[in-house]
Amino acid sequence: MDIFGVFSIIGTVAFAVSGAIVAMEEEYDILGVFVLGLVTAFGGGVIRNLLIGRPVTTLWNQGSLLEIAVIAMTIAFLLPVSWINKWKKSESFFDAIGLSAFAIQGALYATEMNHPISAVLVAAMLTGIGGGIIRDVLAGRKPLVLKDEIYAVWAMLAGLAVGEGWFHTTLELLVLFVIVIVFRMLSVYYKWRLPRRSLKQKEGGII
Repeated sequence: MDIFGVFSIIGTVAFAVSGAIVAMEEEYDILGVFVLGLVTAFGGGVIRNLLIGRPVTTLWNQGSLLEIAVIAMTIAFLLPVSWINKWKKSESFFDAIGLSAFAIQGALYATEMNHPISAVLVAAMLTGIGGGIIRDVLAGRKPLVLKDEIYAVWAMLAGLAVGEGWFHTTLELLVLFVIVIVFRMLSVYYKWRLPRRSLKQKEGGII
């Protein structure tokens, strides 16, 4: 197993547990916990494959990752609430690992298929954030990655770096992996936000 295989395992665990926790917050039953967890961990990759022409059935070749995700969700479901709350405090870090690993993975898939840079950016972004968007929609929430945080931007920048060939050796990709994590955590710590505009009205005019 190469180093990105390890990263993918960490990302899969982080995203699967993230989906499971959201399901428990919404008081879904155990089936809902597993569905939301699996969608979060693998949904982005499935959408990416559809868009770049990669067989969707490759999902079933990831049997070990599916098993790891199921084990992680089962443990999360059985953990005491106090332990889950401790996990949530460090969730952003593990989520950043998953975002970085999956964004780079998606960009590599697209470049291997000789897709244009626009497709590489989309592949990186959807692999990194697609599962989280589906999770929030199924949970009846507004997708946080499109509203509250700079999240998708880091996935797209990772895709740009890979697509333009700025990072292509294993060592260079490892450096990129760390860079994306660092900037993701900086955006969490300093609460960086993209510009937004609201059309809601309040006294005195438009916000």
